Formats: sequence, C-alpha cells, structure tokens
Amino acid sequence: MKKVVVVFILLLLLLAGCSSVQHNTDLGKSIYSIVKDKHNSEISLKSLTSFDWEKGFLFTPYSTEEGIVEQLGVNFNDPSDIAWRDDIYLLVFMNDEKVVQYVEVERQGADFTIGEKRYLTPSDDLIIIERH
Repeated sequence: MKKVVVVFILLLLLLAGCSSVQHNTDLGKSIYSIVKDKHNSEISLKSLTSFDWEKGFLFTPYSTEEGIVEQLGVNFNDPSDIAWRDDIYLLVFMNDEKVVQYVEVERQGADFTIGEKRYLTPSDDLIIIERH
C-alpha cells in the first residue's frame, strides 16, 4: 500500500511539473493600459513581451476549445472558459510547438483583430483595436 501512495504522489508531481503554461497577467495589464487610451489603434506585442515566442494566436469570444486546439495544432485546456464568455479575447503564445503563455484580454468596449493572418509572429505582431 505504501508503494502505491508513493507512486501516486510521484505521478501528481510529474503532472504538475509538466504544466508550463503561464497566465501572463502582467501582459494583460499592459494591453489594458494601451486599450484604455482611446488614441491608440494598435497593440505591438513584441514591445510588451519579455519571453520567447514564435506564434501568437488571438481567439475571439465564444471560441470553442475544439476550435482552439485545431488552430494551435496541440492540446490546450482553455483555463479562461472563453467558449462561454464575451468579455475577453484569448491570446495564446507558442514556442517550439508548445503553448508557453496565455493572456485574457479584456474587451473594454473594443474588438481586436489580426486581419487575415492565422497567427502573429515577433516580426508581424500587431493587433488592431476596433473601437465601438
């Protein structure tokens, strides 16, 4: 019985250690400040990020987890429950084909778009703010 408990604890620790996806609240606050200023019409992510990323995906309100997984190409358990929300956009960053960080972007009476692109890159990082 003791071995079973030890193995169970080790498995829990291993699973906890595998989750390297970070909710980046600081980036969310920085984006909030930019959107709050009505003179701003775009957000440049490269200047706001201090971590390595290759792709950034912007998901609209009511995006399903299945649609998110399909677009990312990897498994992602959406912690924001965006499928049920209309108050946020979800920004998911990937590096080396892994999700590394995500941000819940408050709408603040605005919508956000990346145009016809599938995703953002550090060299093509602009999110357009569409005010209502």
